[in-house]
Amino acid sequence: MPIQNGTQCIVDCRTFDLMNLPSRLIEEAVDQMATLPGIGRKTALRLVLNMLKRSPEEVERFARSFVNLKENIKECQDCHNLSDTEICAICSDPRRDGSFICVVENIRDLMAIEFTEQFRGVYHVLGGIISPMDGIGPADLHVDSLVQRVSTNEVKEVVFALSTTMEGETTSFYLYKKLNPSGVQVSSIARGVAIGDELQYTDEVTLGRSIMQRQPYENSLNRS
Repeated sequence: MPIQNGTQCIVDCRTFDLMNLPSRLIEEAVDQMATLPGIGRKTALRLVLNMLKRSPEEVERFARSFVNLKENIKECQDCHNLSDTEICAICSDPRRDGSFICVVENIRDLMAIEFTEQFRGVYHVLGGIISPMDGIGPADLHVDSLVQRVSTNEVKEVVFALSTTMEGETTSFYLYKKLNPSGVQVSSIARGVAIGDELQYTDEVTLGRSIMQRQPYENSLNRS
């Protein structure tokens, strides 16, 4: 019989031996929950037991939201952002400046910049950065579509908002060499973001200022 909403759990997640769960169904649910990043088995057990307290309707809505996400989420045809439609809300917004493209590594970095409310252009999501150690090369990223956007649209500026790690700097330099023949202005975020930092962990004020105080990418080459 399902545990009704409000029923107190008699299992103490801090002391219960996770190797001896009382139910195969609970164990399978815990195994799946523990596959999420940052979720250990104790936390997974606590979350699973919380779900058992909820009504069947709540659990159904919870599960259905992830099924709908997986089945219906799309990748924007222009910038590779995640979207409910073929063209994302940012690219289709007439208030955004389509001549100004901000290049980011992933969706989390895009969201971090959006939270600053300092950038009114559009984005291009690479889907990663060049990392030979991880077997990721330029062909694994959305580089060709960026070059095509710059060559076929009235793009005035491309700003690199990539992590200031060695891999991020390598990717920026590669993109600069690819875009340089087009004559488009290429810039990079200011060094308010410390060397070695990943963009998603930078606070909004620092990140916003780094975008507003961006500098020509050639300047960073001269400093190095």
